[in-house]
Amino acid sequence: MQIIILGANQVGSSLAETLANEANDITVVDDDPEKLRELKNHIDINTVTGYASHPDVLERAGGEDAEMIIAVTEVDEINMVACRVAYSLFQTPKKICRIGSSSYLVSDKLFGKLGIAVDVVISPELIVSNYIGRLIDLPGSLQVLDFADGKVQLVAVKAYYGGPLVGQEIRFLRQHMPAAEAHVAAIFRKDRPIIPEGSTVIEADDEVFFLAAQNNIRACMSELRRMDRPYKRIMIAGGGNIGQRLAENVEQRYQVKIIEKNPERCAYLSEHLNKAIVLNGESSDQDLLLEENIEDTDVFIALTNDDEANIMSSLLAKRLGAKKVMAIINNPAYVDLVQGGEIDIAISPQQATIGSLLTHVRRGDVVKVHSLRRGAAEAMEAIAHGDQASSRVVGRAIEDVDLPEGTTIGAIVRNDEVIIAHNDVVIESDDHVILFLVDRKRIPEVERLFQVGFSFF
Repeated sequence: MQIIILGANQVGSSLAETLANEANDITVVDDDPEKLRELKNHIDINTVTGYASHPDVLERAGGEDAEMIIAVTEVDEINMVACRVAYSLFQTPKKICRIGSSSYLVSDKLFGKLGIAVDVVISPELIVSNYIGRLIDLPGSLQVLDFADGKVQLVAVKAYYGGPLVGQEIRFLRQHMPAAEAHVAAIFRKDRPIIPEGSTVIEADDEVFFLAAQNNIRACMSELRRMDRPYKRIMIAGGGNIGQRLAENVEQRYQVKIIEKNPERCAYLSEHLNKAIVLNGESSDQDLLLEENIEDTDVFIALTNDDEANIMSSLLAKRLGAKKVMAIINNPAYVDLVQGGEIDIAISPQQATIGSLLTHVRRGDVVKVHSLRRGAAEAMEAIAHGDQASSRVVGRAIEDVDLPEGTTIGAIVRNDEVIIAHNDVVIESDDHVILFLVDRKRIPEVERLFQVGFSFF
């Protein structure tokens, strides 16, 4: 597929690397030649230097032949104008636009063909704030991902000594929870993926990914670790777009304090938040944290635009008694450095956003994609179509589906019923099939499985 990516920032660069590794023809546009040079030295792509919304720049980038344009620069207006130009001049079939400001998201009419001509709007701030909200609602989780409109969740947890299933084979899971089925999709042991079998033994400190119906998630977690108490008190460092949206999301369910250093922004937050307490100050101010009873805080979440500030304020909060700390980390090199140490969860906005973008890039009827393990693995939800003659999956039992190596089917959603995958379960047309891939290089093979007719030959 020929794809133009506008913006060589963290999201654009990570997306370019992901898609280039899947045999797509990628061109990245940016007005910073140094960023493009570094990117081109790193991955096999084309680059064009110039302003992303200028018609001549899009033409040089191959606008006439592009099947998709993904506008992810930091400026909303550039992204929107670029999509309109691509539609007006080149009739580009699919246009994806990153929007940061909530002011542009109040009406769908703005983005139709008669408007800015955007097919898909992506809001990283909304995606990340919702992602953090799910982590808060499920204490002890490392990742919480929704499928089939939330009917099924994929949850990552660290197995602890003392968990009922730790030290036992996975096949005993059903005996422990006869009324709540679950599927262990993958295990990461010291960063090495293990495809689970019935005889696989779960060890302490394993990172375990499991799928279950949403109402069974807590029961499954309790088999692997001591359940954390529900959170009550949340402290947010940083009152930007993500901090504000997170506060709006959780302030009705938790006691929320938000620390923001800009007085004008504090005044704005005070006017727009209903119950959250807004504090003017530095999140790394020890006296302020102690004054606000950081030792009684269940979760401290650092959400500023500065990685170093997020790391330092999180470390300070943990040392002063915060029970859990989370931090947004934009630099991928920092994520692996701090995750699982004093900082309990390092959140990569790029990886959270890329999953949403990939949903609209995948071939076949793929309705949901989540990037896992900093992009090393992937989970997807695909809809099966056709019949036994035209489809490689419909009418076949799971054990008879020719899945690529390292790929497992974890669950099927049929109408409103959640069916945990077993070998004898037969896939029907219109089933939502949830798959886990520990090797992202196998994605094209999975996509071909869900394409109907002769297109996969």
